[in-house]
Amino acid sequence: MRIGEISRKTGLKVETVRFYEAEGLIGPPLRSGSNYRVYDRSHLDRLSFIKRSRDLGFTLDQVRELLKLANDPRGSCSEVDAIIERHLVEIDRKLADLATLRDEVYRRGGACTASTIADCKVIDALSSHGSKASSRS
Repeated sequence: MRIGEISRKTGLKVETVRFYEAEGLIGPPLRSGSNYRVYDRSHLDRLSFIKRSRDLGFTLDQVRELLKLANDPRGSCSEVDAIIERHLVEIDRKLADLATLRDEVYRRGGACTASTIADCKVIDALSSHGSKASSRS
């Protein structure tokens, strides 16, 4: 497959496929006589794994680690479990942040009644730590 075809089959942009290759997440493809990249089934499988992992919110470092572990079928699942546990903590944090934002938007009826941005609870809920919101509670 050429890069456009593997891009369509995986749902990744061509630039993303090239990026994953440059990052070493996939092996370099063969080159055709006219120097086009030629991908095989192993590239498709690996790119699909990467895309699914990224869609589920895993970082590139976590994906890299999971791919490394997947390359050793006799390895221990405990390392995979540890990655998943760390990821679940991050998911729970994001869910809590989203719940806070949802509650604030719902309470405000979708519109902020503050007169200035400094007092806007929606902007505050979007801030990295929601520091003003927690100090006002």
